[in-house]
Amino acid sequence: MASNKVLMVAEKPSIALSIANVLSRGQMSTRKASTDVHEFEGTFRGFHVQFKVTSVIGHVFSLDFPETYQNWTVTDPLDLFQAPVRKAEANPKAHIRRHLSQEARGFGNLVLWLDCDREGENICFEVIDCIGHTNETKRKIYRARFSSVTEKDILKAMDNLVEPNKDEALAVDARQEIDLKVGVAFTRFQTSFFQGKYGNLDARVISYGPCQTPTLGFCVQRYLQINTFKPEKFWSVRPSILQSGYELQLDWERNKLFDVDVAVMFQKLVMEDGIAEVTEISEKQESKGRPSGLNTVNLLKIASSALGFGPQMAMQVAERLYTQGFISYPRTESTAYPSSFDFRGTLGAQVNNPVWGSYVQRLLTDGYQKPRSGTDAGDHPPVTPLRSATEDVLGNDAWRLYEYVCKHFIGTVSPDCKYVRTKAEFSIGGEFFHCIGQRVLVKGFTSIMPWLAVNEKNLPQFIKGEKIEVARVDLHEGMTSPPEYLSESELISLMEKNGIGTDASISVHINNICERNYVQVSILFLLPAENLLISFKLVFTRLLFCLTFNWQVQAGRKLVPTALGITLIRGYQCIDPDLCLPDIRSFIEQQITLVAKGQADHFRVVQHVLQQFRQKYSYFVKQIENMDALFEAQFSPLADSGRVLSKCGKCLRYMKHISTQPSRLYCNTCEEVYYLPQKGTIKLYKELTCPLDNFELLICSMPGPDGKSFSLCPYCYNSPPFEGIDNLFGAAKSGSSGKLGKGAGMPCFLCPHPTCRHSLISQGVCACPECSGTLVLDPVSAPKWRLCCNMCNFLVLLPQGAHQISTTPERCPECDSTIIEVDFNKKTTPLEDGATLYTGCILCDELLHSLVEMKYGKSFFRGSRGRGRGSRRGRGRGRGTGKMVDPKMSFRDF
Repeated sequence: MASNKVLMVAEKPSIALSIANVLSRGQMSTRKASTDVHEFEGTFRGFHVQFKVTSVIGHVFSLDFPETYQNWTVTDPLDLFQAPVRKAEANPKAHIRRHLSQEARGFGNLVLWLDCDREGENICFEVIDCIGHTNETKRKIYRARFSSVTEKDILKAMDNLVEPNKDEALAVDARQEIDLKVGVAFTRFQTSFFQGKYGNLDARVISYGPCQTPTLGFCVQRYLQINTFKPEKFWSVRPSILQSGYELQLDWERNKLFDVDVAVMFQKLVMEDGIAEVTEISEKQESKGRPSGLNTVNLLKIASSALGFGPQMAMQVAERLYTQGFISYPRTESTAYPSSFDFRGTLGAQVNNPVWGSYVQRLLTDGYQKPRSGTDAGDHPPVTPLRSATEDVLGNDAWRLYEYVCKHFIGTVSPDCKYVRTKAEFSIGGEFFHCIGQRVLVKGFTSIMPWLAVNEKNLPQFIKGEKIEVARVDLHEGMTSPPEYLSESELISLMEKNGIGTDASISVHINNICERNYVQVSILFLLPAENLLISFKLVFTRLLFCLTFNWQVQAGRKLVPTALGITLIRGYQCIDPDLCLPDIRSFIEQQITLVAKGQADHFRVVQHVLQQFRQKYSYFVKQIENMDALFEAQFSPLADSGRVLSKCGKCLRYMKHISTQPSRLYCNTCEEVYYLPQKGTIKLYKELTCPLDNFELLICSMPGPDGKSFSLCPYCYNSPPFEGIDNLFGAAKSGSSGKLGKGAGMPCFLCPHPTCRHSLISQGVCACPECSGTLVLDPVSAPKWRLCCNMCNFLVLLPQGAHQISTTPERCPECDSTIIEVDFNKKTTPLEDGATLYTGCILCDELLHSLVEMKYGKSFFRGSRGRGRGSRRGRGRGRGTGKMVDPKMSFRDF
């Protein structure tokens, strides 16, 4: 062996812990790092070695454009199709790259325990890149393939290590680059074009995605079917007979007619005859087959339609159950079990379950069935339970999903449901009618899955040739109805059928169109009168499903397109229908699959797809007026939106505040848009103006009891007048070029203006002990005065109930912090002789120091922890590292 040290890397800390527990038999030491590191000794490939097990936290890197392409205003979106891309750390604060590099020192063997799908394979090579571990250096790299974190699967994976698959990793790289370039190019153009013209779009970003948009297209297509549907009246003849004391309504072979005169004619014929003759009686034993294995798509569908979970939530719950060892890997396309699957052992783990343990015991005693043949996609076995659990252990949501997984698996190895179907046929006045009864012989799998049970209906005894008097003949009038809005379950089926997304990404795409305000999820029941009986049967089935599990009754999650979603899809259809049809994405997925199989070149596939979309983008831009005409008919111009708020510093006319996303000001005279912070309440700040540009200042108050308030100038916020303002308020983290670049800016608490009384220089007090920011006086926090950090969520509560607290031009001779002036309330003043006015340093003055309290508020600044504004100039508001020797400077004695 190249080394007697083996480093193992898992995808999540919980999986790393499970692997280490199994391989060390619980005899390991654990130390804290970026992610926990577990160390122990053992045997590897016949040699005694030292093991080290740690993990990443999902993807180590994310794909993005270089800084030169990040500016929306400067960069032409067309250039993005040929722009270079770079990989940056997905979570820089976690320091995963540095962590892996340090832990790998001296280790000559690497075993990768990432999830066994394409994304996991891609992360394998991200790990390899982090530690500089290559086969050329004669260091060995191994790949563990497993479907669960049980002891059996982990030991089996260790005995059957393989090499990581570079082709599957390249397939993920190809998809990421295509989605990034296509999505960002269209998104930037659409957002800039439409948000500069219309005020009530209620969307911070108008995004396009090669998967997201066809997904939205399915929802809008159903909406258009509903909207263009023209109902028609229909009539049906429904005779009733009395037999053995039961009244029985017969079904007409013609079903329904759309001509009332003809329907009345048939009604009269039946009434004139008045005798129903039994022409045929048939009995047939039928079987309702048990389900095949449970894959991801079917799990998401049942979670949405019956459990009331959105796809995103369902996957989060399933992944948590997987990492805790309760179910197998939840991302799989297979519904067929491998020939080596241990059904007896899996059932045996459920014998002691208090809910279904007795049923499982009977299966093991009487003999379980071999599951139906399903689809073997070559990835993972179907989703199955691994160990028994109760609701007390899992909690409500996780229990409901786990319960379904368990009952579905038990159902797959249960007998089929068998029943007898009886059909009696009648002739009345030359017209033919029938009735159908069903009698269950063997409940089979429906004993454990009663929501799929056959509805029993007993028929009276009939004899062929028997004549029965007709009790009455009704002429039922009904109305055809449109289809219902698309449900999440139906949408998932359409996405799977048309190759939109994968089992791993379907939930993400559906969540995206909801978050973008393109569709809204509604709990609906449409019960058209003519289908009332059928609808009630469907309702009853769902009620039975929910009541069986003792769940809250859900009516199904329907996706209702918003005006923005409808207008977008109609616009694409006017310009280039391919942009919202599933065909192109299906083709891309096919090409990416070829890359994963090593049958197509990664670079050529990416370049070919990007060239196609580049041409479509150019045509789209030229024809944008066609889509704009639809927007103009649906949405209000900026000039007609919002309410008057503050004066423009250029024309001195009032600007309007548009509160719908993205929040912004619009000057109708100058035709300028000024974006504002995207969270919080915006108000005018006492008609004060900025000394630099004469714009009226605003106050932004963040929500919640610990929400901060800060002033801002609309012009400075959007166009910082000073160089070096690189950490803006509200900026997305690095590596998110797909996010909207508007809404981030420079509030007054970041402004280094030397004389403005609202700037950081005037209102800053001292360094933040938790980050490199500065504690700034909250200008409108009275009577609950406080300091808040301009870069993190740190709060310092100042003396409460004071009439006034303000900063002074003086600074502390000991720590160089700003001296503050406090005007105490006469009734609560801590000063002797009833004095109220006091000045001092909150860090060094004993009285003020005793009256302040440190507290964390709700985080509202998401930027990276860079140097605070003003931290290198004036008033001693230095670098708040929190590591100063003086305990007062670091707040250590608070």
